[in-house]
Amino acid sequence: MKNLRVDIEIRGVQTYVGNIIGNDFRDAHFRYAEEYLQTPGSVPVSISLPLQKEIFSVKQTRNFFEGLLPEGFTRRSVAQWMRASEEDYLSILAGLGKECLGALRITDENDEAIESAYEKLSMEQVRALAREGAVKSAQLVTESHLSLTGASGKVGLYYDKEHNEWFLPKGDAPSTHIVKQSHVRLDGIVINEQLALLTAAGLGMDVPESFIINVGDYSDEKVLFAIKRYDRIYGAGIKTISGRRVPIRLHQEDFAQALGIAAADKYEKNQEGYLKAMFDLLRYVSENPVSDQLKLWDMIIFDYLIGNTDNHIKNFSLLYRDDLKGIRLAPAYDIVSTTVYEGSSRDMAFHIGGEYRIDRITRDSFGNAAKEVGLGQKLAMTRFDEMCSRFEAALSEAAGMLTGIGSQKAAQFQEKILQTGGYGKVICQGKVLDK
Repeated sequence: MKNLRVDIEIRGVQTYVGNIIGNDFRDAHFRYAEEYLQTPGSVPVSISLPLQKEIFSVKQTRNFFEGLLPEGFTRRSVAQWMRASEEDYLSILAGLGKECLGALRITDENDEAIESAYEKLSMEQVRALAREGAVKSAQLVTESHLSLTGASGKVGLYYDKEHNEWFLPKGDAPSTHIVKQSHVRLDGIVINEQLALLTAAGLGMDVPESFIINVGDYSDEKVLFAIKRYDRIYGAGIKTISGRRVPIRLHQEDFAQALGIAAADKYEKNQEGYLKAMFDLLRYVSENPVSDQLKLWDMIIFDYLIGNTDNHIKNFSLLYRDDLKGIRLAPAYDIVSTTVYEGSSRDMAFHIGGEYRIDRITRDSFGNAAKEVGLGQKLAMTRFDEMCSRFEAALSEAAGMLTGIGSQKAAQFQEKILQTGGYGKVICQGKVLDK
């Protein structure tokens, strides 16, 4: 029998929420603790798991909590080291859940407590992380009991900007940055993602702070991509671990978790209406639904223009206030141009106005999508046209910034994006662009 304790951080304080109990992952159920339900002002850990005394079903439990885990190679590697089945999300969560995305902590009540600390990484360890990619990140993930969603190799680290030093969090120590490695099959993915985020920032979109860690000549095996965690902030209190100031965890959940959709179903297949469901959810939960709907609309437009066909619903999230009392759309993240890679899917992760294939999506498709999700047609299409008109200049400026710090691939990606992404095909302000 497994009994996993679920805690959530509220204004910097760990608060007991409930338990996941079952013989194994096939019958595990989540239940809120009675004391949490009786606490005035308690808030559900997920929109898909409302406050209730009854246990949640196996499916509801798995859909939310499995959504906290890494996917792909990292998950397979961790499962092998734990001698667990890759399908056994419960055992993997027990091993990795001490530091998740957001403010949740999942711990096995039978495990010994690990002393909280920040372990300094040598420059050689940072080089190894860049050189060995997902293999090294999977090792660090296991050592730090850290769970980060996604299929790419990534690890949560603590960054001391003043001294340019990196630390591996242990125990209850929060990370401040997510560090990604280059992908063995996708050339230049680090430059690609930074180019995308810089372009998005140039268009006024809300994106996290990011930078490239170069330990050599900007070749794939000598660069890492660092993203400052938007779900970590520094509060008024001064708490330290290993002499380092400790950030507060902010809760977040991706749209798949909030909508009760399994991670395996993150790509829409038969026009189930994922896009409309996301907009409807923002109307229901956001503190500022008008602003957040327009931000989400901009994200969808940008994914199309830059050629990001991996824009599935786990790559959009809700971010909670530190007291859990308010929800906003999280900044844009995990944006890359997938279309620059030969053999990549030309289908978007959900349909735009009835169309999946990026080559068939037009300005009219976005007009149909605006109607479907309930946005005002004039406002939605004005934003579409404005982003189209400014996209190429923003992309050029971002590529110039990366070229200026030594990246030789940025200009190549710039050209490929204009050739392969949606921007190269869209009708923008009445003119057909075919770069």
